[in-house]
Amino acid sequence: MLANVSGLQSKLKLIDNSKVFQGFVIFVIVVSALSIGAHTYHLPAWMEQSLVVLDIGITVFFAIELVIRFLASDGPKRFFSNGWNVFDTMIVIGSLIPAGGSAILLARLLRIFRVLRLVSMIPELRMLVNALLKAIPRMGYIALLMFVIFYIYGAVGSMFFANVNDFLWGDVSVAMLTLFRISTFESWTSIMYETMAVYPLSWIYYLSFIFLTAFVFLNMMVGAVLDVMTQETAAMRGEEAADDLTGKSASAADVAELKVQIEELKALLLRKAS
Repeated sequence: MLANVSGLQSKLKLIDNSKVFQGFVIFVIVVSALSIGAHTYHLPAWMEQSLVVLDIGITVFFAIELVIRFLASDGPKRFFSNGWNVFDTMIVIGSLIPAGGSAILLARLLRIFRVLRLVSMIPELRMLVNALLKAIPRMGYIALLMFVIFYIYGAVGSMFFANVNDFLWGDVSVAMLTLFRISTFESWTSIMYETMAVYPLSWIYYLSFIFLTAFVFLNMMVGAVLDVMTQETAAMRGEEAADDLTGKSASAADVAELKVQIEELKALLLRKAS
């Protein structure tokens, strides 16, 4: 019984690790994304029915694929210790909600999120998402420093420029919104020229703010993400190298075991011949 279970698990692992199977899963995810987009158009009734049947088939396939991965893993604890497996499980379970009645909007939203399974299937995309998540704490400190700068410049702008344009500089909160618009370079020169008509040296205020936000802080954000991405890439390459070494050592162990069996068989044949 245990041998049969072990044999089944080995076969499921071969299927799960197969490049062909993984490529087909990615293909189904892409088809699912296209079908979701097709639902946004006004289509003939027969095509709408075909898309409904296709959606059911995709949902069933995702459920079967998840079951295969679950059975191929070394127990539920090992399976759910991987955050991507938990994410895929939630998406698949959500897709099983019938798309009808009061839950139709929720069902459609969850089906849209099936496209995100593409991230869990491609290692490079998983690496990018992991790097982004790990960079969030660093980006949070940079964002906090940016907020302090925005607040200081907003307070200064509100004190000096409120009499020029109360709509843009009436109070600190409105002034910070105006500064955000300036940081995106959205018609910022018209705002600057308006205040320069009253305060000729106000260009210093704008240029110093743009220098801090658009050049310094933006590059700090990019640097934080790139640093984490470099670490994640190195870790992924290390895991791939470790897997290759494990595979090679396993192959060497199989060859050694085969040689021992051959030697034992030779010795047995020689004893029988004598």
